[in-house]
Amino acid sequence: MYQPLGAIAPPSLKKGDKIAITCPAKKLPGTIESAIRLLEAWGLEVVLGETVTAVHHQYAGTDETRRNDLQNFLDDESIKAIVAARGGYGTIRIIDTLNFKAFKKNPKWIVGFSDITILHSHIQETCGIQTIHGQMPLNVPDGTKPSLESLRKALFGETLSYTFDTHSKNKFGEAKAQLIGGNLTLLVMMNNSISEMDFNDKILFIEDVGEFLYSIDRMMWNLKRGGKLARLKGLIVGGFTEIKDNDIPFGSTVEDIILEHTSEYDYPVCFDFPAGHIADNHALVLGKVVTLSVDSENVRLDFN
Repeated sequence: MYQPLGAIAPPSLKKGDKIAITCPAKKLPGTIESAIRLLEAWGLEVVLGETVTAVHHQYAGTDETRRNDLQNFLDDESIKAIVAARGGYGTIRIIDTLNFKAFKKNPKWIVGFSDITILHSHIQETCGIQTIHGQMPLNVPDGTKPSLESLRKALFGETLSYTFDTHSKNKFGEAKAQLIGGNLTLLVMMNNSISEMDFNDKILFIEDVGEFLYSIDRMMWNLKRGGKLARLKGLIVGGFTEIKDNDIPFGSTVEDIILEHTSEYDYPVCFDFPAGHIADNHALVLGKVVTLSVDSENVRLDFN
């Protein structure tokens, strides 16, 4: 019988632990005081990286500055979790210069989404360590209370389980497998690199923002032609927000596009999962074995 294996889980946080905030990509547009207050209210000691205030064009400092900031936190055994302050663009410019040797010996939680998908993907593939796709400090002021609470639960090792109403276009079924994924554009960008995730027998989560409908179709073709969709155990579709169309309409919705590319497979597919570039961005523990159940009434995701 198929028994899925999960990645290694870093130690759960406890009150008094140090948690670092760094910017591996785009610069912050302002302060993140509300996020600092929230983390301190959880009983954590917040350490700010140089990149939180650094600026170099659109980035939070030069590539060297951003790399060194993240590397210092990866190596520092007193830091128990690293939270990316925001996404944007830039993590790919430093990923190949990072050394994860100390991180693999002393795993710690890495938190973020969007451009941070590059870190999720790289760590999943090269380190086999769980990470958290969840709210970042820049998004805390707009984040819903349930989404922020889900991040706290994930960090502190509390039980995570989500149940919500089914979408009319969901494909029913149940699957138990390791959860992988993140931003669709960045997952495709990882193709043919050392950071490319293994899709075999996994439940895939995808989300995106600001893309054209034809571009989403093209990326789904990329995954399908590469055999990745055929090898999945399930598919979770999160927020696809600020989606654009051409003057001549593409003619299909995001749901239609994804269903077209997965119609021949018998695994469950669910839409509108509360995660992604949305205020209700619930935490997902990537690399962990989960059970996805999709029926005519509910979608349930349990982190076993």
